[in-house]
Amino acid sequence: MDRKLALYGGLFAAAAVAAIVWNATQDAPAPAGMTPEDTSSVESGAPLAEVVVPAEFSPQAQLGERAFNAKCAVCHGKNAAGQNGVAPPLVHQIYRPAHHGDLAFQMAAQNGVISHHWRFGNMPPVEGVTQADVKTIVAYIRELQRANGVK
Repeated sequence: MDRKLALYGGLFAAAAVAAIVWNATQDAPAPAGMTPEDTSSVESGAPLAEVVVPAEFSPQAQLGERAFNAKCAVCHGKNAAGQNGVAPPLVHQIYRPAHHGDLAFQMAAQNGVISHHWRFGNMPPVEGVTQADVKTIVAYIRELQRANGVK
């Protein structure tokens, strides 16, 4: 019985790895509401989203804004609006908490991300950012998202 269980477990693991590899090699379409055609007329590096900034951030989000500006804005743009040809907007339904939980941000910063929603290429790990930094960055992003109807 243990042999059978090990065989099934191995087959399941192999299938999971194959699915992950297949998914990573597919040319994912742009999220709804934003297509490559929509962005082709936008200047490279231009913001991809119009972001409403809340009048006031919580103390944790204020720390996160500083950390975001130091480590993330170079790619994800001011106020997480994304940059055409560089990186996606984080103020977008794709990154709502129900789809990309806070742990997904921790894992992305720590390990990088294989491109799967957008056509910007893979995201490398973010050097010099701690889990505590990411926690505050996520607070900042979530407050921006809420102010822009991303729930």
